[in-house]
Amino acid sequence: MAEEKNPEQNVEPTAEERAQFEQDVLKAAQDAMNLEAEANASANSTGSSTGSATDNANADAKENRHPEQSEGSSEAPANEKAAEKPAEPSAEEVLKQQLADANDRFVRLMAEFENFRRRNAKEQLELIETANGKLLEKLSEVQDNFERAFAAENKAKDLEAFEKGMQMIYNQFAKVLTDAGLEQIDPTGKEFDPNLHEALMQQPSETIPEGHVVTVFQKGYKLKNKILKTAKVIVSSGK
Repeated sequence: MAEEKNPEQNVEPTAEERAQFEQDVLKAAQDAMNLEAEANASANSTGSSTGSATDNANADAKENRHPEQSEGSSEAPANEKAAEKPAEPSAEEVLKQQLADANDRFVRLMAEFENFRRRNAKEQLELIETANGKLLEKLSEVQDNFERAFAAENKAKDLEAFEKGMQMIYNQFAKVLTDAGLEQIDPTGKEFDPNLHEALMQQPSETIPEGHVVTVFQKGYKLKNKILKTAKVIVSSGK
């Protein structure tokens, strides 16, 4: 029995059908490409929004954490500075320190003044000794002349010559005293001055007015402007 052939298997598509099929395939491919493009665009937009949201969230978190971090970072140096800086002394401690310093300066000044006083006293004593030494050296020469005048080999039977020798020694002695600054006070005929004179008695006088010195019993002496010894005098009581 002969196999019957299917008439549909032997039918070939026409040119129009092929053209229509190609157009359908192209359209389907175009639609698929459009759908893929839309899906990619949607995915990108979602990712960007998610990224921006994440960035915003991170920024917010940073902003929220920044004050704490800055506060912590500012507190750390402040704590370090507070630890390094010593505590300020109280007013009582300051006054005690000032008092101790003042006492120390006072003790030092007193010690320096005591040293100055001792040094000054020593210098004055040395100056006096030096001045006395020079004066005594000159007076020793007067003494030597007296000893030579009283020596046995120099004794003269001529009293006038002996008196002349004594006068020379006296003049030498008076010059030594005058050069040393010693000055005699001879108030004969002058008005009585209780600061310079010592009245021993009063007596009437025809020539000396009342209250004036009649006679000088003992002369006075002064060194420069300092009175060493007042003159002892007799004062006139008038006529």
